[in-house]
Amino acid sequence: MRILMVCLGNICRSPLAEGIMRHLVNEQHLGWQIASAGTGSWHVGQAPDKRSIAIAQNFGYDISTQRARHFTKAMFDHFDHILVMDRNNLKDVLAQASTTAQRQKVKLFLDDDEVVDPYYDNALFEPVCAQIEKRCKELITIFKA
Repeated sequence: MRILMVCLGNICRSPLAEGIMRHLVNEQHLGWQIASAGTGSWHVGQAPDKRSIAIAQNFGYDISTQRARHFTKAMFDHFDHILVMDRNNLKDVLAQASTTAQRQKVKLFLDDDEVVDPYYDNALFEPVCAQIEKRCKELITIFKA
């Protein structure tokens, strides 16, 4: 199983989702590949936002070694599931899909809801991390079924 988490800049939400999911998957010895990317390229090569690193650490996860990547069309061929954090990410990723099979891989991380971008509000990092952690646990159960 290969899962890609996608947000706008790949420094806040999707690194949290990648790090949390990877940790949980490794704890269960599932052997899944977990990665993340951003629809924008501004932060390519940078570490996650320091607030994401700090809140992840508070929750028991280390995301400090991750580096931002830009979403590319080639990722459709590599990943089984592409989970996006909000509807703008959904629109941007789907715009790059060229086949029905590629479009079917892309879904909102929260099914019918969005993970709010905490970038402009420090108070949002903790609830966003808790929400992502809860959903990662749910997704593992869903994908294992």
